[in-house]
Amino acid sequence: MTTTQTFTDTERRLTLGALMIVFLLSALDQTVVSTAMPRIIAELNGLTLYAWVTTAYLLTSTVMVPIWGKLGDIYGRKPVLLWGIGIFLAGSWLSGLSGEFGTVLGMGGMVQLIVFRALQGIGGGALFTTAFAIIADLYPPRERGKFAGIFGSVFGLASVLGPLIGGYFTDHGTVHIAGHLVAGWRWVFYVNLPLSVLSLFMILVKMPALEHRRFGSVDYLGAALLVAAFVPLLLALSLGGHSFAWSSPRSLGLFAGAAVALVLFILAERKVSNPIVPLALFRNRVFTTANLAGFLISMAFLGVVTFLPLYMQLGMGVDATTSGLAILPLMGGLIVSSTIAGQLVSRVGRYKPLMITGAGLLMVGVWLLSRVSVHTTLPDLCWRMAIVGLGLGPGQSLFGLAAQNAVEPRDIGVATSSNQFFRQIGSTIGVALFGALLTHRLASLGQGADLGALQGMALKATASGAHHAADPTLSLALTHAITGVFLAGLAVIGAGLVVILFIPELPLRSRQPAGAPALEKEPA
Repeated sequence: MTTTQTFTDTERRLTLGALMIVFLLSALDQTVVSTAMPRIIAELNGLTLYAWVTTAYLLTSTVMVPIWGKLGDIYGRKPVLLWGIGIFLAGSWLSGLSGEFGTVLGMGGMVQLIVFRALQGIGGGALFTTAFAIIADLYPPRERGKFAGIFGSVFGLASVLGPLIGGYFTDHGTVHIAGHLVAGWRWVFYVNLPLSVLSLFMILVKMPALEHRRFGSVDYLGAALLVAAFVPLLLALSLGGHSFAWSSPRSLGLFAGAAVALVLFILAERKVSNPIVPLALFRNRVFTTANLAGFLISMAFLGVVTFLPLYMQLGMGVDATTSGLAILPLMGGLIVSSTIAGQLVSRVGRYKPLMITGAGLLMVGVWLLSRVSVHTTLPDLCWRMAIVGLGLGPGQSLFGLAAQNAVEPRDIGVATSSNQFFRQIGSTIGVALFGALLTHRLASLGQGADLGALQGMALKATASGAHHAADPTLSLALTHAITGVFLAGLAVIGAGLVVILFIPELPLRSRQPAGAPALEKEPA
């Protein structure tokens, strides 16, 4: 039997401060590397391995999310978060050292970076899910909404700052230390070190030990089968269509292996007493529909937004820095609507109307994007992206909040990690499928350019930093192709909106359930 814990205002404030740093670290690391990649591949001679730097982080961080969530339920959030930060810190430090000492254990600099980015992803998978689970431990759902909205704003802020910070360090960060030249791009990884150490100190010394939710052993077989199911799936989705054909034996083999492992995972989870993902949760309509809606909205979001810089650079002729700054209205809209949605949820205790409003605004914004033409100007594109951002904001926190509110306190970690897991899988599928659609539409117009070739052209423009005029033929073809991507995104958002309509709206609890940590005011 668990006893009720109490926390002071000071403990809660310090914990939230540390979680903000942790969340910022995880969010920044998804975006800060992008602008440094041209310089990295130039120095490490790794153009052929370009995609793997991102894919390695995506693979490990995604498959570890439900595993970290379950470990937090069993052993407590604090030790899991400390382990996650420690692994993330080690991965950041080693990523910065990649190639510094030449070939190590037969691995060149680029291979080293890929391996250490995978290590970073293992730790990064703990940061997002554990941060949201700790908020769920500290606050009842009615109060939790405003903090979830703030954290959604932090994600939007990191999405804006990441490319700018990465570009600044890459261009201006090269220094001599003790007679040794340290390339500027390495600071993209080293900047994580002081923030990681600060968050480690605050959590280790100031954060209270949250009580364990349940007892039991780790389902190692389920964890292994989960990794075996989703690593091949993510590899096929990330690399299919450009590294190898969708219909190739390699692609089909990866999909088949993933399907077999997934079936074995489901069979194993039905028989163990303490599964990684309790299948009974999927009988909970709120849990199932909230995760499905998060999957669809994330699929549409990243599938649409990923190709906007490509369109701006090659279709409109702007340079890489300008295309990065042009995303600011989208992220600004996301920050504003995420914060407002969180505050409104805490005041009125309802989440479904905000979900519907957000999805509706997102549909309007993406429909407006689908109307772009070769005559669309950059300001015209920016206000359309601002509407997309306003529609995205509520979804950054409310799907997870609904799932947390619908499950027992002992399953909060699993509910949080499952929601994050489905959203990341949705994002990966969105990028893969919409990228294939973009390539297909370009090929149908006789351009003969695949997505990899287009990315190579954008990469060359980014590395040179020069302004260039858009090629009229390519601009027309790319505009036609990108509008098809936006229309596909519109269909996916429409499906997401239908699913949202089926999410049962349970009253948000204004108090923590029995057995959950309670709050107390500090004595005057």
